[in-house]
Amino acid sequence: MDQSLLVFVTVAEKENFTRAAEELHMTQPAVSQYIQTFERMVGTKLLERNNKYVRLNKAGEIVYHHAKEILGLYTRMQCLVDDLMHTASGNLPIGASSTYGEYVLPHIIAHLREQYPLIKPTITIGNTKEIAELVASHQLDIGIVEGNFKHEKLHIEPIAEDLMFIIISANHRFANRKEIQISELSKEIWIVREEGSGTREATEKMFDKFQFHPHNIMEFGSTQIIKESVKEGLGITLLSHWAVRKEISLGTLKMLKINGLPVSRKFSLITQATQFHTKATEVFLDILRKNEALPELNMNDY
Repeated sequence: MDQSLLVFVTVAEKENFTRAAEELHMTQPAVSQYIQTFERMVGTKLLERNNKYVRLNKAGEIVYHHAKEILGLYTRMQCLVDDLMHTASGNLPIGASSTYGEYVLPHIIAHLREQYPLIKPTITIGNTKEIAELVASHQLDIGIVEGNFKHEKLHIEPIAEDLMFIIISANHRFANRKEIQISELSKEIWIVREEGSGTREATEKMFDKFQFHPHNIMEFGSTQIIKESVKEGLGITLLSHWAVRKEISLGTLKMLKINGLPVSRKFSLITQATQFHTKATEVFLDILRKNEALPELNMNDY
């Protein structure tokens, strides 16, 4: 691996030569020399420097983006070679959209660690679009996301079904109704996820399906914030059964029974479109595809 590339990326992320030197266990003059050599090789300045900060300029942003991808490819290559002689071990960078990452993935990771304690997973949470971009740029080995999308650089396959329900506070006036028409909810405040979220996509599809257009919508960037807001009576929402299992069992949230619901959607597994995967990735994919560690849905709770 080109050491200059690693030094450049570290300086860009630390925004400081001294901190970068400490991270790399090098002297500051050595770091400066690597940067100067690298800039000469590229043919232009990449960093804006002053006494307070070091920042990427326009050329630096381009080089940084590609440098991250190159370093990711190098790390992946080295892991694949190491795997030829060893059992499944090492780092496993995983990305997941919030519903799966926060409410399902911990069960999968626990199952993985029981069988393969030498694998060290790291988890990045983001919306569907963000996770797909990180996998495509080789910064993540695996992504699990909500919603439907296509990407020319990625292999995409459905791995699990998710059921989504309209959720209200236990103190809502409809909480004890046995059945309700969705048209009765038009004047409610609907709390939805941000654009790019799989949960938001499912909500929009439900609105279209019922030709239903709420008068009041609030957009929040976190499922946990939405749940807390609904519990406090701020509005109602559409959420995955995995996200509300605990609150439903405790009685702090209620699920409305409406004809045509629940909404069904798929979680999809995304990986690089290649036949080569590390052993750590392969065993994790095997667990995912068998669905053997997914938390079960008990419809009696609803």
